[in-house]
Amino acid sequence: MVIKKVLKVFRGYKSDSPSFTIVGVGPGDPSLLTIAALDAIKRAKVIISPVSNYNKKSFAAEVVKKYTKFKKNISIIFPMARDGYDPDEIWSNATEKIVKFIENGESVVLLCLGDTSLFASSSNILRILKNNYPEIISKTIPGISSISAAAALNNFDLVRKGETLIIKECPSSNSELTSLISKSRGNNTVLVIMKVGKRWNLVRETLKKEDIINKSLIALSIGMPDQIIQYASEYKKDIMPYFSLILIRFE
Repeated sequence: MVIKKVLKVFRGYKSDSPSFTIVGVGPGDPSLLTIAALDAIKRAKVIISPVSNYNKKSFAAEVVKKYTKFKKNISIIFPMARDGYDPDEIWSNATEKIVKFIENGESVVLLCLGDTSLFASSSNILRILKNNYPEIISKTIPGISSISAAAALNNFDLVRKGETLIIKECPSSNSELTSLISKSRGNNTVLVIMKVGKRWNLVRETLKKEDIINKSLIALSIGMPDQIIQYASEYKKDIMPYFSLILIRFE
């Protein structure tokens, strides 16, 4: 009985009441979409996609474009901690747009690349919605994370019995990264460093210094046409794309 109730939550409400759903669409490969994600997208009248700029495509929208051709497709700039954008203003404006659609009787889906619980900007909108409009039905559908996908593609065990998994955004200084590696080493810890991108040169030098560059697995643009999975010692470019992570097991 408990399992049936859980499945009902992820597959969506049968009620005709308009609702707001954050949908994790996976790392970039449409074949990794969940059934729950597809159900929510098919039921929604409005699909909102995050973009870094209005003249750029949404990676999340590209994953589901096959299923959203005849829906209202709305793009919203997500600041991603960039200069020149006021995050609070963006989240508030986005929430107001969502509320207007719902008040008009239209269910809304907000697409989230990867999983909805890992560095997901969409959680800011959900927070405002719950605080200011508690009467609106809202739910979250998880997606396959880039971490899980990268590990699976390389047969990498994220966590074995007795191990600890640490997921961190890439430090911005050599000292921070060195400290993180030092704390993880020798403690049965698997370390995941996300959003490496422009910090790659710093990271590479630190991995060399710590003598772990040959056992550090990099994963770039997972699920996308240009994905790369290889050991850090094999990557010769000076920069990485935004969608980049490193998996390290200290053995």
